[in-house]
Amino acid sequence: MRKRRGFDKYRFQHHLRQFRSICEQFVFPLLIFQAIRTLLFPSPFDIALVVILLGLHLAIYYEFW
Repeated sequence: MRKRRGFDKYRFQHHLRQFRSICEQFVFPLLIFQAIRTLLFPSPFDIALVVILLGLHLAIYYEFW
């Protein structure tokens, strides 16, 4: 059985690393804004967008992506 290696962000090309760092900066504020908007005006699209942003934020936080 092969041992799973951790995430190595330096194996990607420079523009992909730069895109990831930009996502790190913008996902959390968008998530907060969308969560507040969803609480005030809930719709299926807003709920789906919150779930997608939350998944992306958790993937960045736990370094899955």
